[in-house]
Amino acid sequence: MATWSGNARAEDAGARLDRWLSERLPALSRMRIKALVEEGHVRVGGRRPKSAYRVRAGDQVSVDVPAPAPDGLEPEAIPLRVAFEDDHVLVVDKPPGMVTHPGAGQRTGTLAAAALAHAPGIAGVGGPRRPGIVHRLDKGTSGLIALAKTQAAYDALTAQLAARTVSRRYLALVHGRVKRDAGVIDAAIGRDPRSRVRMAVAREGRGKRAVTRFQVLERLGDCTYLECRLDTGRTHQIRVHLASLGFPLVGDATYGGRAHEAGWPRELRELVAGLGGVALHAAGLEFTHPETGSRVQLVSPLPHRIGNLLSFLRGGAAPSG
Repeated sequence: MATWSGNARAEDAGARLDRWLSERLPALSRMRIKALVEEGHVRVGGRRPKSAYRVRAGDQVSVDVPAPAPDGLEPEAIPLRVAFEDDHVLVVDKPPGMVTHPGAGQRTGTLAAAALAHAPGIAGVGGPRRPGIVHRLDKGTSGLIALAKTQAAYDALTAQLAARTVSRRYLALVHGRVKRDAGVIDAAIGRDPRSRVRMAVAREGRGKRAVTRFQVLERLGDCTYLECRLDTGRTHQIRVHLASLGFPLVGDATYGGRAHEAGWPRELRELVAGLGGVALHAAGLEFTHPETGSRVQLVSPLPHRIGNLLSFLRGGAAPSG
């Protein structure tokens, strides 16, 4: 661990701490500096500040910079629910709560580490920290996710994603009554400038194009049960797109879902708490097998965590709030 320290001068007074540090530590991105502040590695006068802290003349600032994590990934013997597997491809039915690959918020217990223990030959395919990962699912989303077991399979599957020949079908329960029976959301997505953990529909000319197709399956009081299909695969795409229209996913605290649930009956709120994530499930996956050329079609049944919510809503106890 390396340590840096410095003092703020009179002309520095009023500057945001993270911006002030980024000017003095050019090897670190501002996002990295914010993370160090939030993780308690920065001290001002011996105390832990917030990123928005404004420096004062004479402030003594110190930063502990942890050594970077090793590039390799340790395998972890975590049971996996395998939906399909051969010598080339592995498809897993991921539970909610499992992170796809290591990141700043979680280093262990990931799908990538479990896959490495399950199929050691996957090491190095696609990248050392994301072995075999062809596409990802958010931590709170359950369902089908594909991994490649060879580099040739990885190249073929990622090419199919780019060409939009991989079909991904999701089931979602959202707040609000969606009036249109079907529709297409075509809106670019980028990082939300107000939050490091959120994405947002980007202003014109910014972000990356994102296209989500949806169809109403059932309207349940003030909620709607949807099928969604992805033309693109941006971070948080379905969650951001639906929330941008005023229909956040049930259980999605990041994009406004929880605000609608405060007035719900206790039993229904308990069902939401039991989701272990958000009411989103990757129910269908279809791709061309990279070796045989045949079309692989896989289905994951709707899990009880979402099915129980639907049953409650169908019982006539329509929520309010």
